[in-house]
Amino acid sequence: MDKRLLDMLVCPICKGPLRLAAGANPELVCRADRLAYPVRDGIPVMLPDEARTLAADDPLLER
Repeated sequence: MDKRLLDMLVCPICKGPLRLAAGANPELVCRADRLAYPVRDGIPVMLPDEARTLAADDPLLER
């Protein structure tokens, strides 16, 4: 994902920063809301209904 695009994107709920969790299924993580938004074919899906809720001890929140 383009670094410039990532710098412009914010969480649609809290407007906080997002962090890219790269891997086989990349996601944009909002630590404040404990949500992970999917990135499909290089396009971030920034819909709250599509986000995955992360457990408080999820490793994605620690990085």
